[in-house]
Parts: sequence; C-alpha cells; structure tokens
Amino acid sequence: MGRRAVLAAGAVLAAGIGAAAEALAGDVLTPDDRSHPAGPPPGSAVPFHGPRQAGVTEPQLPVAQMLSFDLPPTTAAADRQTLRAVLDALTRTLSGAAAGTLPDPRLGTGVPTRLTSLVGVGPGLASRLGLNVPAALADLPPFPGERLDPARSHGDLVVQLCAADRWTPTVVAELATAAAKAAGLVPRWTQSGFLPLTPRGVTPRNLFGFKDGTANPDDDAARQWVWGPPGPHENGTVLVYRRIRMDVDGFAALPGERQDAVMGRRGGDGVPLTGAAEHDDPDIYAKNPDGSYVIPASAHVRLSSPRLDGGARMLRRSYSYDDGLDDRGLLFCAFMRDPALFTRVQNRLAERDALGPFVEHRASAVAYVLPGAAPGGTLGEQLWA
Repeated sequence: MGRRAVLAAGAVLAAGIGAAAEALAGDVLTPDDRSHPAGPPPGSAVPFHGPRQAGVTEPQLPVAQMLSFDLPPTTAAADRQTLRAVLDALTRTLSGAAAGTLPDPRLGTGVPTRLTSLVGVGPGLASRLGLNVPAALADLPPFPGERLDPARSHGDLVVQLCAADRWTPTVVAELATAAAKAAGLVPRWTQSGFLPLTPRGVTPRNLFGFKDGTANPDDDAARQWVWGPPGPHENGTVLVYRRIRMDVDGFAALPGERQDAVMGRRGGDGVPLTGAAEHDDPDIYAKNPDGSYVIPASAHVRLSSPRLDGGARMLRRSYSYDDGLDDRGLLFCAFMRDPALFTRVQNRLAERDALGPFVEHRASAVAYVLPGAAPGGTLGEQLWA
C-alpha cells in the first residue's frame, strides 16, 4: 500500500474513532480558525444564538450530518406559514440541543454538547414563496462530466449538524427530522461526513492525503466575498454543496511528484510549488527557465486560484465521506456571497483540471444560509421583510 493510500485509510479510521477522546475532538480546527480565533474553549458547549449561524462561524467539528427536506406545494400563503412553523421548530430543537436542555435522555451524557448547526433555504422554495433572499441565489448550471443523482441533490431546506462525536448529530438529526416532519416537511436526503482528528490550527487532510482548506479567507476577505452586503443579508451567506466521489486508489497509484503536480502543492506539507510555507499564496504566473509554469497549467490549485476571479474567495468547510469501498470522497461545502463564483471555478476545472480523472460530482445543492437568531428570536425572521 502506497503512502497516499495509507493516509486515506488513516482518515477513514479516524472517522471510526471520532469520539475516542473529547479533548482531541475539541481541538479539531481547520484553517478558518485563523479568522475565527475566539470560539468557546475546547470541550465547552457552542452557543446557538448570535448574528451568524455557528455552523459557519465556529471552527469545524470532526463529524457532520447533512439533511435535506422538501416542502410539498399547496398555496403560497399556506406554504409560507408552514415554513414559519418549520423554522420555529428547528430553532427550538437546535438551540435546545446546543444548550443541552432537550429532555431526550440520549443527550444526557454528562459532558457539554459540542454541536454547531446551520439552516438554509433552497432557491426553488425562495422563488416560489417570494422570500427575501439575495438576488444571486440560484441553482447551479450543469457542468461537463458530472453525474448528479436527483434523489441526493437539491432540497427546499438544508440543515447541517456538526459535533465532536458521532452520537450527538445522530440523535439531533432524528429530533430535527421529527420536528420538520411534524411542521409539514418531507425528508429528501441525508449524508454523513467526517474529518480526521487534527491538532488546533493544523489543516485537515482529505482522502487523497492532501491538506484541504488551506487558502480560506481571513475576516476582511470574508466580509467582502463570503457574507452578504450591509442590509438584511449581511449575516447570511450562500452554501454550495457537492458530493464528489474520489478515486482514492487511482490517485494513490500516481508517483508522489505527479500527485504534487496535479494538485499544485506538495502532499507532505501542503506548500504550493512556488512557495516555502503552506499558507504562501501560490504564484500561478511563476515560470521555470524553460518557460513552463512552475505550477502546471492544469494543476488544481492554479485553476481554482482567486487571482483568476478578481481576488474573490470562498470559505471551504468540507468533510470526507465513506459510503463503501467504491464510494468514498468529499462533501465539498463552500460559502460565498455569490454562487456565480463557484460556477466560474468549476467551469475551469471541468475543462482542464488534472485532478478531473480522479473525481466525479454526484450530488449538488445550493442554499441561502440564514442569518443567526438572537436570544428569543427565530431563524429566518428576515425572510418576510
């Protein structure tokens, strides 16, 4: 077994033992922790209430559960009332779970609940009900090479639950689903994901063995490119979700130098081929003496570079998934003000990405992640303005 395959196997094993040590779980932070350093102490409960939803602002926890629901259409007035009821029910359920006040005995573990969540509204529902959402919210266009499963894509309402252990999101997902169904929603799909146990401030690796999430924006860049402009949407953002199957064995069979060239970074330390440290900005225009690019023209890092999009960046908070030996990969979760950014990047990747032969997009969703709820308030209050 090659070094990359060993790393991939290790990531799967990490998911299996995700709750082995609460102290470690509390320290699983990704590079966006550099722009959100003032979260709760490791091991403490994460507050639900605030201007923005904790599922975007808090450092990533190592286990994720995604849920998608549909709201069967009746009349616009009735459906708007149903959505109000759903968001009220989810606010009570998720805030209670985060605070550890739900009466379900399965959550009475004797340790603080480490749970973050986010709730988002799909573009189809927003258009149907005339909701106050960003004008840029829209489904993605089709891309070459994707094989999307409609049953595992889209949705009128998307929920993500993240926790320090597998138990918590499993129980909370059940409670949230029951609340959503009681209010009138129908489950559409669900998907679990995981991260390896990673020390605080260290970028986690994906199943290819490469660091994933190195180039996330800092606070200043996030205000420009991730969060909405001043007004009703300034504490909201747009989630682009892609379930990407990865050919882990095929990629692992490549020589290490070839893997680095495909990515545009060194696998061992995440340093760009033009840099000296992981967080150095990749210089996509640097050339070798023979005139070739140091970062190859088809390298993944080059084609996804913010330099090609006027500096625009997305906040990536992805997870790995393992649904069997022939179905492992990445739950790509990226947050941005305008999903057109993802469309531009993905069109470039679909055209010439050297990583393309080893990945296949199999599910997709877009959702407007609502601003957070104040204490005593409800998610989605701005939707009716």
